[in-house]
Amino acid sequence: MIHICIPVHDEAGTIGILLWKIRKVMAEFGRDYEIVVLDDASTDGTAQVLDRYRRVLPLRTLRSESRAGYAAATERLLRDVADRSRYPKRDVAVTLQGDFTEDPEDLVSMVKAVEGGADLVVGQLGAGSAGMTRPLRAGRWVARMLVGSGRGAPVSEPICGFRAYRLVVLRKAFRGAEGSEGGAADSAANVPSGLPTPTGGWAANVAMLARTAPHARRIDESPYTLRLDPRARPTRFQVLDELKGLLPLRRVRWSTSEAEAA
Repeated sequence: MIHICIPVHDEAGTIGILLWKIRKVMAEFGRDYEIVVLDDASTDGTAQVLDRYRRVLPLRTLRSESRAGYAAATERLLRDVADRSRYPKRDVAVTLQGDFTEDPEDLVSMVKAVEGGADLVVGQLGAGSAGMTRPLRAGRWVARMLVGSGRGAPVSEPICGFRAYRLVVLRKAFRGAEGSEGGAADSAANVPSGLPTPTGGWAANVAMLARTAPHARRIDESPYTLRLDPRARPTRFQVLDELKGLLPLRRVRWSTSEAEAA
């Protein structure tokens, strides 16, 4: 089973198109799947759009009455699918944005990588991404310098939230964070104590990678394209704020299952 996890806040203009595109992609892919959407206190009609699509898609919806933020919403989604899975060594969770900036077609190669033996697959921005502004390109370059592979990260773009996780990796990571597992298996040890809890995009993605990487025997990257269309919805993304959020995470001590085995 493939669980496609999408946190949304005020995405009434894009979530319906995204869900229909996922339906088309998964029909061609031929795998069992469900879509799990967390509506993070939307006020723009997102809930009504989700209600309509729940009648025609394998769609499960969660709701936060007060704004949780991207980090908490994503973790709640991942915990939900990890807890419900009967086959965590086989099942996969895919995370992507609700604003349709990531193409669902790219999740196929991610899932195939997991089927081929990877435990965690992270998106790697490829050529052909449309609408990338100069500040965004510069910001992504600075982010890679701050927390990328040159500083020990297991992937070139740890800021990317478009990922596929084998669910057993998530179960181990969440149990470790709760103190059920100790020693080297405790994924919380990757993230230094005293850091502020990430609330937005890039920092949240880096922190989640730091928690899950120690439990992944193999981590792959998979190309994806970024689709930035201001006509769909004006961006809420602020490059400087995202970079500021990354500064504390320069202290992350990266480790992976492969590194420990070596």
